[in-house]
Amino acid sequence: MRTCSWGRGVVAGYSAAELLDASCGPVGAPVEITVPGGGVHPCPGLVVRRDRLLRSEVVRVADVPVTTPLRTAYDLARTRADLVDAVAAVDALSRVGRFAPQEVLRWAERYPRARGRRRLPRVVDLADPRAGSPMETRLRLLLVLRGLPGPEVQWVVQDERRRRAVRLDLAYPERRIGIEYEGAEHTRPERVLRDVGRGTDLVDHGRRLYRFTKYEVYGEPDEVVAKIERALGA
Repeated sequence: MRTCSWGRGVVAGYSAAELLDASCGPVGAPVEITVPGGGVHPCPGLVVRRDRLLRSEVVRVADVPVTTPLRTAYDLARTRADLVDAVAAVDALSRVGRFAPQEVLRWAERYPRARGRRRLPRVVDLADPRAGSPMETRLRLLLVLRGLPGPEVQWVVQDERRRRAVRLDLAYPERRIGIEYEGAEHTRPERVLRDVGRGTDLVDHGRRLYRFTKYEVYGEPDEVVAKIERALGA
């Protein structure tokens, strides 16, 4: 990276999110750097963005200069073409950076002429730092953007009899509906066994549990929405 950018670039965008433990970009995304001014030679696999950067907007991760979680969220919120991608990035970075999504709007006041800033209020309005993963954000927005009520995020169900709590990715508590996104970590044998007991307990408490994977979220979004719509109307 240093050879291509003459050592002046700051890791930014999805690359910064990855280094900040807020992974939210597509697999195989190119390395992104932000450089104030010109004099930079791009190379294959490297995206170079020219923009203003203040010292307070840069941290070092393993001795690599990286945009801060808040600056990274601001950049991704205004430069990603897809609204859902932008919200997923703000969710992940606000969770890791421990800031409220509304801080992105206050941050944007520093750069009143920046490209893409008009979309920031919409992104921030949809963001929720409680989301456990970008795919949970995508599942939530799949429902909200199709006109369904916004579900509660990371809803805790108390099991008084067994003195323990179960956390649901998404929930409509009044309708006793739980919604879970099942990612790759749920395929580990010990996790499968735990999920079985957890799901049985929820059903035993009179709740309906809906579990979706990336195949439904990406491949059958209409079916996902229809199922939850039927559940809400039942």
